[in-house]
Amino acid sequence: QAAADSMSSSEAPEDGPKEAASVPQNISDADAFKILLEMKMKKRQKTPTLPSTVTELDTDDGSKVYVVGTAHFSDSSKKDVVKTIQEVQPDVVVVELCQYRVSMLKMDEKTLLKEAKEINLEKLQQAIKQNGVMSGLMQMLLLKVSAHITEQLGMAPGGEFREAFKEASKVPFCKFHLGDRPIPVTFKRAIAALSFWQKVKLAWGLCFLSDPISKDDVEKCKQKDLLEQMMAEMIGEFPDLHRTIVSERDVYLTYMLKQAAKQIELPRASETEPRQYIPSVVVGVVGMGHVPGIEKNWKSDLNIQEIMSVPPPSASSKIFRFVVKATVFGLMGYGCYRVAQRTVRFLLSTAAAQSYLQKLTEVR
Repeated sequence: QAAADSMSSSEAPEDGPKEAASVPQNISDADAFKILLEMKMKKRQKTPTLPSTVTELDTDDGSKVYVVGTAHFSDSSKKDVVKTIQEVQPDVVVVELCQYRVSMLKMDEKTLLKEAKEINLEKLQQAIKQNGVMSGLMQMLLLKVSAHITEQLGMAPGGEFREAFKEASKVPFCKFHLGDRPIPVTFKRAIAALSFWQKVKLAWGLCFLSDPISKDDVEKCKQKDLLEQMMAEMIGEFPDLHRTIVSERDVYLTYMLKQAAKQIELPRASETEPRQYIPSVVVGVVGMGHVPGIEKNWKSDLNIQEIMSVPPPSASSKIFRFVVKATVFGLMGYGCYRVAQRTVRFLLSTAAAQSYLQKLTEVR
């Protein structure tokens, strides 16, 4: 019945709902699976009409992967994602998110807009606790870049991922995968790749980002995502940083897409029935800046163990961490000293204190 409703709502052929309505109610799970799969295949276009932002990739076993290159702050990208999923009826949808950012899928636009604009001490403490001092500070600075774009455009980030999540839920037997490398790993590897002065220089550039941005600028950046383009301009002089934030994630995203594109096993009526497999269809939703890297790595044998390791902190990182901690504790100590000094002065200036001190002097 759910399949019939889905077909009816998406302009399915006229005989679709009638066919579903004629299906017996008491059928086995395997038969129900086959019926729904057949209905899904009928909706899947043999020659889908796809947006120009979609790149089609094939695997050796016949599976197809449709990579939708998006701009993270673009209404047009959201439409491209919806169109692609409706046309190809995928078995798996993979998005450029990790478990640390999955909360944005279930938040409404208004809440996300508010969250993106509010960067407070609590968020900073949470980022430092999760990623360490240097990586936490860098994460907050990058959030500041995202918040700057959010404030300029009045649009919350990740709209294309939320649309992908909604559309995937409408496709029978469609799985939803998180395809990006965990943020803590990316930031820790990025920080480890920079020298002390490079960290200071990058932080300075991020702190004073204030260029105005228009919606037209976003659409002009459709061939290279706006957020990634702004980052590329700032980290262009740091090749190692570009490698960890962009190139390594290209490899990771490619690996996850290839894993999602494995053949699907059909249900069996019994254990004795031979196993049957069919090629899968996958839709990947990633920033436009990652598409060339995914194409480049697609035919390569990938090993992500190396890019998942976190190198030990360098000497400069240890020194910087010590300086930050010493500065924080020093400021706290100085603040306590000043408060105590003013409190003592205030107490001594009161009439009761003056009277007590005078009596004490007379006694002596």
